[in-house]
Amino acid sequence: MQYPVLDAPVSPLRQRLIDDMNMRRFSRETQRNYLRDIGRLATFLGRSPDTATADDLRRFQIDQQEDGVPVPTMNSIVSALSFFFTQTLDRPDLARRVVRLSHPRNLPVVLSRDEVARLLNATTCLKHQAALSVAYGAGLRVAEVSMLKVADVDSERILLRVERGKGGRYRNAMLSQDLLTLLREWWKVWRQQGVMHRDGWLFPGQHAMKPISTRQLYRIVVETAQAAGIAKRVGPHTLRHSFATHLLEDGTDIRIIQVLLGHAKLNNTALYAKVATRTVRTVTSPLDKLSLFKPGEISPDG
Repeated sequence: MQYPVLDAPVSPLRQRLIDDMNMRRFSRETQRNYLRDIGRLATFLGRSPDTATADDLRRFQIDQQEDGVPVPTMNSIVSALSFFFTQTLDRPDLARRVVRLSHPRNLPVVLSRDEVARLLNATTCLKHQAALSVAYGAGLRVAEVSMLKVADVDSERILLRVERGKGGRYRNAMLSQDLLTLLREWWKVWRQQGVMHRDGWLFPGQHAMKPISTRQLYRIVVETAQAAGIAKRVGPHTLRHSFATHLLEDGTDIRIIQVLLGHAKLNNTALYAKVATRTVRTVTSPLDKLSLFKPGEISPDG
């Protein structure tokens, strides 16, 4: 089934929705997803989504569930429809008719420090190594890595400016000295080849005027992980998960990690406490403090 995307013919209603999203600085990816998900409703109805009734929305969600649409996808649709009815149509009464579903959140896949080192060393070129090092060393989302510009590297303040973060939010990300050294080498090599420009993308795509795509970054991570002999199912976000987990294991305050990741809610950051195994191993059990069981003093049964 085909759903409308950003380059489809623009109706007045569609343009109004796009304008509403632009005002709130939604990323292009979020806009595409919202248009696609609202398109699902339009396809189901066979007419414009602004004519939907409360019963239509109920039947639509039942239909999506019966079609086996995953819960995370269903909730993404709910977000799109809630925005559409609340902001674009000023119909909050209809927005309340779409139901968000609860589902257990899976623990993220995290690489050990050794696995991260193997992954970065297995890259086939300086560009790939630099891009993946940014994902891990600064904890950026894949779209944030893709959209970095050369000017976003602030070598004087030793930070990365993330101007196209999730929800259009701006933030500063950490820039380690080693990462800065690597990025300078990356700049030097590609500057000499005439590919990079001071006002251009930090990681150009096949065409220098366009950034590397998130799809290509995903492929690079998967292929590099295979070359490094890493059996875990990994993607670019795995490096972000590993960044947060390793900081937590090193004793970094969780609220600082929240800021570095750009999380709006602390609950999202707290998830990493569940996978920080090094932190768990350093905690002394209250049972050990009782000193009940000492080597050589435990009598065998019978």
